[in-house]
Amino acid sequence: MTTTDASSAPDTATDSNAQAVNGLLFVACDVAPADDADFNRWYDREHVEERVRIPGFLSGARYSSLEGGRKYLGLYRTESLDVFGTAGYRAAFEKQTPWSIANLDRMRQPMRRVCAVRAVTGFGSGSHAVVLPLAATADTEALAAHAARVGKALAEQAGFVQSYLLVPDTVLSTPLPRESTEGRVLQPLLVVETSSANAARSARAMAATAFDTDPATGWLLALGWKLSAAELR
Repeated sequence: MTTTDASSAPDTATDSNAQAVNGLLFVACDVAPADDADFNRWYDREHVEERVRIPGFLSGARYSSLEGGRKYLGLYRTESLDVFGTAGYRAAFEKQTPWSIANLDRMRQPMRRVCAVRAVTGFGSGSHAVVLPLAATADTEALAAHAARVGKALAEQAGFVQSYLLVPDTVLSTPLPRESTEGRVLQPLLVVETSSANAARSARAMAATAFDTDPATGWLLALGWKLSAAELR
């Protein structure tokens, strides 16, 4: 497995572009049981495709929680953080369908973060994922370096697919309408993708030890489906 990060890229134009830092939109929420069916239809039939069609978006993936965290999680990878300031991204909010408006209002305990993707180790998509909240820090570079070392160790474990650090952008991570802003802390998040639930649990325990945090705070999620922008061309 390989580890990449823009901070460690060689100083050449080709390598710099190859290792450019992606952006990622992280949206998690709960939904009332009465709204669950329509919420999932909307997400699967309209919302993911709508987002992935925005210029600069690379993929969108849906997860559901098996242990901890919110019930649903959407992860949308972008070419860079700059995508979130484009006219195409703004238009997605200015021209929302009635179905979108209804279901965005159904989100409970929503959590929206726009993040830089750092310390990427491995490649591919796993059937399961761990989201481990980390302590907030002003030293992002040191955190990214540590995440890269942890990723390298995780990559030796059976079932490992990919790991990466999400560093929230304080300006771009505006809250959703129903998201509480009281005591809102933009914690970094370590994501580990694996090929099984058991591998995810092992990775969660190992990563929690490496970051000196409680593994019980880590979410364990199952991948529902994923859409890449290339599939829509």
